[in-house]
Amino acid sequence: MDLGAGRRGVDMGPSAIRLARLAETLEELGHTVVDDGDVPVPSPETVEIGDPNARFLEPIRAACDELRGRVHAALSDGHTPLVLGGDHSIAIGTVSGIAEYYRSRQESIGVIWVDAHADMNTPDTSPSGNIHGMPLSTLLGMGAPELVELGGFSPKLDRKNVCLVGIRNLDDNEKKIVRDSGVHAYTMREIDERGMLSVVREAIEFASDGTAGFHVSYDIDGMDPSCAPGVGTPVKGGIDWRESQLFAETVADSGKMLSFEVTEVNPILDVRNQSGEVAVDVISSAFGKSIL
Repeated sequence: MDLGAGRRGVDMGPSAIRLARLAETLEELGHTVVDDGDVPVPSPETVEIGDPNARFLEPIRAACDELRGRVHAALSDGHTPLVLGGDHSIAIGTVSGIAEYYRSRQESIGVIWVDAHADMNTPDTSPSGNIHGMPLSTLLGMGAPELVELGGFSPKLDRKNVCLVGIRNLDDNEKKIVRDSGVHAYTMREIDERGMLSVVREAIEFASDGTAGFHVSYDIDGMDPSCAPGVGTPVKGGIDWRESQLFAETVADSGKMLSFEVTEVNPILDVRNQSGEVAVDVISSAFGKSIL
């Protein structure tokens, strides 16, 4: 998916992550890997932009609805969903499917959202109209009804179980949305002051409070561009490689992770697939890779 982004190329992210030996790495850790293939998404040149305040809304809705069904089916079959992107608008589909599955069991889920950006704009506040800047607000019940009501219910998440980690670049109107939302927002300054271990442990507690567990939505631009240069919206001063591993290792240690997704790997802007390889590092640590 790159319909939700402002720059082309992020639709090739899943291929870059696969080429970095994701499946083989997970199998070496003892996991059985089933690759369900790609969700079909039209290229931007072949579809209408539609509403300029929510660009490509209909094809994004259709792709996210397909993804929602696949994620729900994976959980129903006893698997752990691992979703590769693509721009961050895919999280609308991923989280909708997970939330729907646990809702049918009278349970809720938490989310830990790693990102340089809060992704909490709405069509009314977004300066660009790019939906990859809106998925978290959508999942909290704000924004375009076509996306908010995906799966037939809203909101998908309770705000007290949502944690933003690593944010450092927000639009002015978006800052107010985050402050008023009730989510737990950990900026890079807080990570600098407290350390990643303290932040991730607290985030896990919030995301797990009264839930079946939590989903991790990991935008690779949450990391510093020196570690992951292949992103469309790089922001310096981000999470470094070791902090990213500590985050993922602590998530694995908790035993409460329900699912994981990586978004915004853009091979066109990358250096020798460095970002694809970093994505595999983070994923494998979240799925149990350890030093000893």
